[in-house]
Amino acid sequence: MSNTISGNEKTKEEIEKIATQKRSGNHKIYPILKPGNWGGLRAGAVSSTLIGDNENPQVVVGYGYDTPENFVFLTNQDLKTMDGNQIIADSFKNLEEFVTDFEYSEAFENKLLTSSGRDFSSERILSVNHMLKAHKMLESEELLVTIPRRTCMMVISRDAENKLLNAFVNFHQQAWEDDSYGNAPIANMLYVVKEGNIVGTIPLNK
Repeated sequence: MSNTISGNEKTKEEIEKIATQKRSGNHKIYPILKPGNWGGLRAGAVSSTLIGDNENPQVVVGYGYDTPENFVFLTNQDLKTMDGNQIIADSFKNLEEFVTDFEYSEAFENKLLTSSGRDFSSERILSVNHMLKAHKMLESEELLVTIPRRTCMMVISRDAENKLLNAFVNFHQQAWEDDSYGNAPIANMLYVVKEGNIVGTIPLNK
């Protein structure tokens, strides 16, 4: 089994070099959101189920090194020499330190927030502190969040007017169906967020 889940296969020696560089601070581990049918699961990638269960995962979290060439996912083979709990702890610490900001959308009367365009923009839904900022900016206790593809996040209050909610769903659908930027799809669903945490989902599959 290869020690990487990527288009460019790497040798064990290359993986160990990356691990050494990571320990020296050159490469950091991050969580990456993937759809439940992600091929990396069959290849033994280290993962956690975010939405669904182990038998029927809908959204999973993979873990790996962010290298200049590509993202190198860790596999269960790596757990023979690495601490799985430490991997997860390090990845979420690095995600928390990865700064992304929200911007108001004038097209949505400043009642929709976007936080897109950077590598881990979508993964920042896993940061409670980041999502608490959205609660505060929208003055809302309950949010709807869409992260249809990697690098993309849009947020609106669940109490927004119906016309804005319908436009929000259409906005999501356009992003979900638009593969022109090559951003990997995550899931065709909305996430319900309270107190910065995901508390439910709304599937949008037709």
